[in-house]
This record gives sequence, C-alpha cells and structure tokens, in this order.
Amino acid sequence: MERSYQLDCPVARTLDLIGERWTLLILRDFFIKADVQRFGDLETSLSGVTPAVLSTRLKELEKNGIIVRRLYSEHPPRMEYRLTPLGKSLGPVLKTLREWGLKHT
Repeated sequence: MERSYQLDCPVARTLDLIGERWTLLILRDFFIKADVQRFGDLETSLSGVTPAVLSTRLKELEKNGIIVRRLYSEHPPRMEYRLTPLGKSLGPVLKTLREWGLKHT
C-alpha cells in the first residue's frame, strides 16, 4: 500500500520517499551499523518487522534511488544493499532526528 500526500511541499514529498513506518529505521542501520547491509542483518536488527514489510521498504528505497542492491550469493540468491550518494545525503537528517530524540524523549 503506497501512501502519497500528493502535495507540492518539500516536506510532503520527502515523506512520500522515506516516511513509511520502518523506513527511517532501515536507513538508521546503514548509518550506524555498516555501509553495506544484508537482508538478514536488517531483519535481525529491526525486531518486529516482517520479511514482507522489510522487502517492500527495501524495494521502495531502491526504486527511489536511495539504495542499490547487489547479488552476493547465487545459490541461494542473496542480496546486499548499499546507500547511494542520494541516500548518504540523508545522514544529517537522521543525525538531527537522533539528537532531537535524545533531547526530548
């Protein structure tokens, strides 16, 4: 289920890209754990996320140019994910959210 605010507003357009539940936590893991993430590592880190939801979020991030995926094992097929330069540009946003959370929650 894709949510879209359909508003000509930079905040709404950004939320259309990264505002779904779990998406910011997936991005968090790229910044605090490792530049390259594997599906299983993300699934373990994000306690409570279902494989289907994680897969959907990763596909959306890839579609929006925030991450790229690469096959690292053919048998069985397994993927790893890496931030693109666009994805890396979200680092200051996540840092600011973290700092706000430390101060106010």
